[in-house]
Amino acid sequence: MDYKTINVNTTNAIVCLSIARPEALNALNSLVFDELNLFLDWVENQSQLKVMVITGEGKAFVAGADIAEMSNMNSEEAKAFSIKGQKVFNRLEALKIPVIAAVNGFALGGGCEFAMSCDFRIASNKAKFGQPEVNLGLIPGYAGTQRLSRLVGMGDALYLLMTADVISAEEALRMGLVQKVVEAEELMKVVMEMAEKIASKGSKAVENVKLVTRKGFNIAFEDGCNLEADYFGKSFGNGESGEGMQAFLEKRKPNW
Repeated sequence: MDYKTINVNTTNAIVCLSIARPEALNALNSLVFDELNLFLDWVENQSQLKVMVITGEGKAFVAGADIAEMSNMNSEEAKAFSIKGQKVFNRLEALKIPVIAAVNGFALGGGCEFAMSCDFRIASNKAKFGQPEVNLGLIPGYAGTQRLSRLVGMGDALYLLMTADVISAEEALRMGLVQKVVEAEELMKVVMEMAEKIASKGSKAVENVKLVTRKGFNIAFEDGCNLEADYFGKSFGNGESGEGMQAFLEKRKPNW
């Protein structure tokens, strides 16, 4: 498909999505969300894909939502724009395959929310993070108030949301907002190696790890344990576990 705001590259079982509006620091507008929805429709029908990587072109991951588009919105239009973005990010979070954010530069406002909807985040040492919406008299609109506190805790979340401070990749690492910081020129190499490592595992097992961990996070601990036991049991009937355990016993790599 010919997209205007995103670029898509597929290598073996890994798909890499780049937000491609560098002249606008990859700001999120309605067209970006529409094209992301089309892209996710495609991904959901590609059974060979095992991992997704998301990054941005130029010096930004995503610098935020498109203020030029938002500036003339009324309350109802703004609410609809918020819900539109939330639905896209919720779809991303709910994908069966793991999604890695390769944060190459500014991840501010909607860009930080975009990164937080991924399963984990690897950052360039030049990356910057923040939720600066209060500088505009606004609050986050794409679930930033909800995901941030779940990732970094209430205190750090409220600090970032209320001060609008922009923090370094190292500070984001300290908070738990990102999982690893690497040299800028090494970012995509490191992330693709990580994606390849995940793609080499049992794909159904990886999918189930994501499903059980994410679903279990929002339910009672005992219910989460029951969910885990259920999917642990199901693992023994899907073929992967038999090959995986046999390969271990035979001291060879599994042939998935």
